[in-house]
Amino acid sequence: MSEAVIKLENVKKSYGNHEVLKGVNMQVNRGDIYGLIGRNGAGKTTIFKMILGLSEVNEGTVSIEGSQTVKELYANRSKIGFLVGTRFYGYLNARRNLQYTATVKGIPKKEQKDEIDRVLEIVGLQDAKKPVKTFSLGMGQRLGITNAILGNPEILILDEPANGLDPQGIADIRHLIQRMRDEYGMTVIVSSHILPELEHTADRFGIVNEGIVVKEITQQDLQENQPAVEISVEDAARAKEVLEANGIKVMREVVEKSSLEDFYFRLIGGSKG
Repeated sequence: MSEAVIKLENVKKSYGNHEVLKGVNMQVNRGDIYGLIGRNGAGKTTIFKMILGLSEVNEGTVSIEGSQTVKELYANRSKIGFLVGTRFYGYLNARRNLQYTATVKGIPKKEQKDEIDRVLEIVGLQDAKKPVKTFSLGMGQRLGITNAILGNPEILILDEPANGLDPQGIADIRHLIQRMRDEYGMTVIVSSHILPELEHTADRFGIVNEGIVVKEITQQDLQENQPAVEISVEDAARAKEVLEANGIKVMREVVEKSSLEDFYFRLIGGSKG
């Protein structure tokens, strides 16, 4: 039986008269890469804030690592690293920003250099010397992940880490997420408003709509219900190359010859993400 690392039961949250979460039930199991999917404004970030204690729960319960009391819940939150609206000092470089985080996290000063070197190398920022304000969006997102994994947490929460990135940047973030679970044993929860960004990265998915997790499904469930799209093009080889470079799996190619002696190719596939 799967071990629940994070569990929310009937969690509700309102800001004034605005009800954001309307009774969220979800379970993240140890070793999961759990994709929280929903449009902007569906409640994903608020769910993360409930888990992290950045906002108070109005009703319902949050449990981390089986916590039964408020004291246990607070203690177990220290096992979480997170990227949720993280901000950095733009005039400092990556290393100096991480030194600040390491101090806040209680990492002994004599261990900070080695730990910062380790996490910078994981995300490929070991040679970044310039102030953070000069970073590209992709570099900034990778620094946010570096900040989250500092100290090697057991649980990693990433809020929209691929938002606004180009296809290569999205692929880099996917690879980092998989490494965190496969090489470092972290349980990862990552949100997105675009399913294909996480479709072949996450093991399980929570679908969020209007403040409720309407369904939790597995990777297998998703693939068994995968829709297909049929298109016609003149250059099948080039179309296949472009589609697969952007994560679209081509299932079958059909060649047809028109009355104008032109060849048309039908690519039948579904989103691979």
